This record gives sequence, structure tokens and C-alpha cells, in this order.
Amino acid sequence: MAQQAHWSSKIGFVLSAAGSAIGLGAIWKFPYTAGNNGGAVFFLIFLVFTLLIGLPVLLAEFYVGRKSQRNALDAFGALAPRTPAWKAVGMAGVAACFLLLSFYSVVGGWVLAYVWHAFGGNVYAGADFGELFGKTIAEPLPAVVWQLLFMLITAAVVQNGISQGIERASRYLMPLLFVMFLLLAVRSLTLPGAMAGVSFLLAPDFGKIGSETLLTALGQAFFALSLGVSAMLTYAAYLDNKQDLFRSANSVMWLNMLVSLLAGLVIFPAVFAFGMKPDAGPGLIFIVLPEVFQKIPFGTALFAVFMVLIAFATLTSAFAMLETVVAALIRGNESKRRKTTLLTALAILLVGIPSALSFGVLGEWKIMGKTVFDLWDYLITSWMIPLGALATAAFVGWAQPRETVLAHMREGSSVPEKLLGAWYLALRWLAPAAILLVFWHTLNK
Repeated sequence: MAQQAHWSSKIGFVLSAAGSAIGLGAIWKFPYTAGNNGGAVFFLIFLVFTLLIGLPVLLAEFYVGRKSQRNALDAFGALAPRTPAWKAVGMAGVAACFLLLSFYSVVGGWVLAYVWHAFGGNVYAGADFGELFGKTIAEPLPAVVWQLLFMLITAAVVQNGISQGIERASRYLMPLLFVMFLLLAVRSLTLPGAMAGVSFLLAPDFGKIGSETLLTALGQAFFALSLGVSAMLTYAAYLDNKQDLFRSANSVMWLNMLVSLLAGLVIFPAVFAFGMKPDAGPGLIFIVLPEVFQKIPFGTALFAVFMVLIAFATLTSAFAMLETVVAALIRGNESKRRKTTLLTALAILLVGIPSALSFGVLGEWKIMGKTVFDLWDYLITSWMIPLGALATAAFVGWAQPRETVLAHMREGSSVPEKLLGAWYLALRWLAPAAILLVFWHTLNK
């Protein structure tokens, strides 16, 4: 059954898709990954790889979604009815979204907890932020309660559908996120010694380029756009043929890059201004930044604003993940949306509880040498996402007739033929080669 709902506006789709892409990847993962990999040179390579590899695969997901007008489970089968095996790509994407949200919601719960900490007086000069973070993730009941709250907020938005739920929320959340980030970046840039942080982010030292930096930047570019889990495919299924797919994908990509840049301009100038190290790793936001903000006038209030920003970005990504699963279950029957959304959110929460407990009571329970949280993270990011994106690139670049693909991509778009041809070549050859390289690197770690 074709999708019945549609986005009410072009900008609504772009903001919602950008919200899906941004998430914790741009705001949480990018700064500490850049900090560990040379700063500016990593950012430059990340930019190039996003343009040459991430964008072609993003457009491929847009093609499958809009062309089929189906949910992720049915989209590939609708476009290739004589090859039932392609349906497995959509099934894997839905399963990946389900599992991804089960542990992503745990991190989302941490973010909400830190919003509470910031406004509730637990973030103050002299506090032991390492101990605060340890308690936040280790105490069983609070960890599950914050995860539950995160899933309730996500379900409350998704149950109202595309135009009245996700699009309406993104219309407010995304512009507010950009404005607040700009204000925080201005404040960070006015700190004494802040220019050292700007140089770290924007003045590349090409002597720091190594194979590890290249591969890490490639992986960050690949994952930054929510590729490989059918989320962008699902959003594109609600589009009509008047939407310019190339302009939309370009907007989503650059908005994602802009937020990554702003996150760097908020964090690195402040870190350098106070003599701290940029390579603090995943704890940068939860442990290092609270201390940095305490050294800034009105720092506690500014840190609270910063955590609200991260909460916004985390939720917009969660909307896309939950919508991908819900859309596959209701198959265009919007009358089932509310009940299906709530039941799906509950199922994801239950599956995610062991992940929430992985830093406390289940910390010693290991599978393949990993906690439940780390196992899901590994399986999704190192296996399911690369394979899903590779399969999507192969499907559009090789399994679909060339002229069918190019004709559809021209609809609603005035893209020059040379650019259209370049995209198709990149999708056929460059993107699969790069994805296989990342996959090979993962297998040989």
C-alpha cells in the first residue's frame, strides 16, 4: 500500500531530514572524534568525504523512498518485484532502527538527566563531574526512568504523524537549535585565548594525516547523515515528485556540516581558553565541558542551554528511527498509528533496558566480551549500517535501470546533466569502494 501521508511543505521535509542526520553524531561524536584525530585536518577530510560519498548514498535513499512511495519493508520489493531478495535490505534497515533506538535512547536519557542536573543545581564550580557522570549512567532506576522519559517524548511526537508530529516539532526545534548554537559559539569565541581553539578546528596540519585519520573521517562522514538504516528512505516516501531531491539532499548535508562546525566552535575555543585538552574522548560533553562552562560568567546557565540543544538534536534523530519502524508496521494505514507507535516505543524500551543497565548492575555481564550496550553499538555501527548503505548504493546504482533512475531524479529538479551523471558514477563506483574500505578496516581492527 502506498504511503497516504505527505509533508506539508518542502522546508518541513528538509528540516526533519536534517534533524534526523544531526543528532548526537554532529554534536556529541564529531567534537571528540575531531579532537582525537588532528582537529582541522580531520574536519577537512570529513567535509570532502561527506560531499563525495555521503551525499551520493543519501540521494540513493531519497530515490528509493520517493520512487516507491512505500515504507522501508516494502520499498525495495516494489521497485524490484522480480528479485524478492532485495526486500531483505528494507527488513534489515527496520531492524537496525529498532535496535539502534534501543541503545540510542539510553544516551538520550543521559542527556535529559544532564538537563535536569544543569537546572537542578548539580552542576556548579568545584563539583566532581566524573563522579556525577558515573552516578548518572550507573544507578539502575534513574537510568531506566530517564530512558523511559526519552521514549515517551519521542512517541508523543511520532504518534501524531508526519505533518502534525515530526514536521511541526522540527519546524520549531531546528531553527531554535541553530540560533542557540550561534549564540553559544559567539560567547565561546570571545573568551581570552579562544583563537587557539579556532586554529585547532580550522587551520589544518597536513602532517597529522594518517590512514587511521582518513578511515575515521570516512566513517564519521558516512554515519553523520543517518545512512544505511532506511530512515532517510522512510522520510522520502512521504514526498511528491515536485520536491527537488538534489537541492533537498544538499541542504540536509550542509545543515549537518554547519552544526558540526558550530559544535566545534562552541567546544574547542572554550577548551583551549582554559588550558584543557581536546582529546578527552566520549566524556568531553559530560565531564570536561561542565568544568569549562564553570569558568565562564553565567556558565551554569549556558551549560543548561547547551544540554537543551543536545536534547533537541537527540530527539529529532529518535523521531526518524521510531518513524521508520512505525511506518513499516502500519503500511500507510494512519488509523493504526497511535496504538502502533506506543506499543513499538514500549518494545524498544524493554529491549533497551539491558543497555541502560550495562554501566551498573549488568556491567559484568558480557557477550562476546562486550556489555549489551557495546554489543548493540558494535553490531549496528560496524555491521548493519555499512551493509545497509552498501546494499542501497548497489540497488540504485546497479539493480535499477540507469535511465529509470536518472529520469526519476530529474523530476522536480533542474540539476545539470553533468552533475546528474557525476552523482550516478559516484554512487556506482566511489561510494561502494569507500564503504567496503570502511568495512574491511572494521574487520581488521
